[in-house]
Amino acid sequence: MKVLFVHNNFPAQYRNLAAALAKEPGNELVAIGAANAQPMPSVRLLKYALAGADVSATHPFARRFDLECRRAEQVLYSLSSLAASGFSPDVILAHPGWGETLPLRTMFPKARIILYCEFFYGAQGRDLGFDPEFPTPGLDGHIGLHLKNATTLLALEDCDIGVSPTSWQHSTFPTQYQNKIEIVHEGIDTALVKPKPLARLRLPDGRELNRNDEVVTFVARNLEPLRGYHIFMRALPKILARRPQAQVVIIGGDGLSYGLAPPAGTNWKTTFLNEVRSQLDLSRVHFMGRVSYETFLTTLQVSSAHVYLTYPFVLSWSMLEAMSAGCVVIGSDTAPVREVLQHGDNGMLVPFHAVDELADRVSAALKDRDRMQPMREAARRYVIEHFDAERVCVPKMRSLLAAEPPRPPSRRFWPGRMLPPWERRGKAGADTGGATAERAETMPAKGGSRAGGAEIAAKRIKSSRRRSTSGASETPAAQFRLPRR
Repeated sequence: MKVLFVHNNFPAQYRNLAAALAKEPGNELVAIGAANAQPMPSVRLLKYALAGADVSATHPFARRFDLECRRAEQVLYSLSSLAASGFSPDVILAHPGWGETLPLRTMFPKARIILYCEFFYGAQGRDLGFDPEFPTPGLDGHIGLHLKNATTLLALEDCDIGVSPTSWQHSTFPTQYQNKIEIVHEGIDTALVKPKPLARLRLPDGRELNRNDEVVTFVARNLEPLRGYHIFMRALPKILARRPQAQVVIIGGDGLSYGLAPPAGTNWKTTFLNEVRSQLDLSRVHFMGRVSYETFLTTLQVSSAHVYLTYPFVLSWSMLEAMSAGCVVIGSDTAPVREVLQHGDNGMLVPFHAVDELADRVSAALKDRDRMQPMREAARRYVIEHFDAERVCVPKMRSLLAAEPPRPPSRRFWPGRMLPPWERRGKAGADTGGATAERAETMPAKGGSRAGGAEIAAKRIKSSRRRSTSGASETPAAQFRLPRR
């Protein structure tokens, strides 16, 4: 089976599936990603370059789509090069969030496309307007939010099937598409992410923490309001006052991943640290920044109480990994968290904005650590039963790859340039043989079906090489050059 992954940050959500497919004999795996994509064993990785673009002249509503189209153009060049090499995928797995899916169906109309349906933006019941502390956008902001879904909607039309990682994320998509989307998480490697009683975490100042210490942990890609960083920081003074031996370990960068940007020249990390700085013993609060995966796992393994807060948004891997590592998780009582955390069984829930209640829950977990052991075991058991990559999630994904034959294309595809009548008839001095050959390439086959973009690309590249008498032939990208603005 020939499988193509398309994700700017490959392997991302496809790591576990790609690793499993690489072990199967007969599979040929290719990935297309941006400059930050990472290689994997047995996966051929093609990287595209994305130059900076000035979209200030584009209408504000269309700027995101403009950038997505520019990225799609670079993906198209990679696809045409791939087609010229003779690779035609049976299955394509792709994320629509950055525009990379726009050329897929046109280029490979016969492939089975499986779309990663992570989140559908909306003004109700999601992150927008959830936190009254921050301003809500006006009408233009709501229109811009709606337009963020443009490439996702186009991809949903083109795909054979979609996959959402959780039921709540699935529910954010329009009802007319939900029957097309399966619920399958990418999975957690529970054999790797597990409790380790003898784990020792070395702090930046050289001190070490272990399971005998009182350790409060908080993890986010970036320290920002959407992941509850401001709520956590406001709870710290009470936690540290009640538990004088507690140490706090915070992992995350000071950039912006999601949500509202901080005021110019500032970042959310410093803003909310400064708010409570005078109330904290900073020798007990350890900002680790971004760390290696090994350090991240060790942090979870020494944790006494792990705090995970989020707006109604995408559920982080780190929460499931914390549960798999046997952490006592205190999570926000928001829809994505409630789906996996049952209060009093495999974790504890607190209202997102309830600073005092969060401090109470964390303090109780630190005080009664021995009584928390059944909760730790229940958390890990839940992840093994529902999110284990090898035994649950990858087998489900593997079955979707060949669940049914590819469907007929749902729309008409560009067949190549159709020759006008005067070129087909031939003109004085024209190469009528060449025109006839090009017409044969771009017209429907005798059976009535049109050639796909990949077949056209391959034919044109071969034809160009045959006709070339000196110098290098055009590159595959040049064969499919799109108009530049």
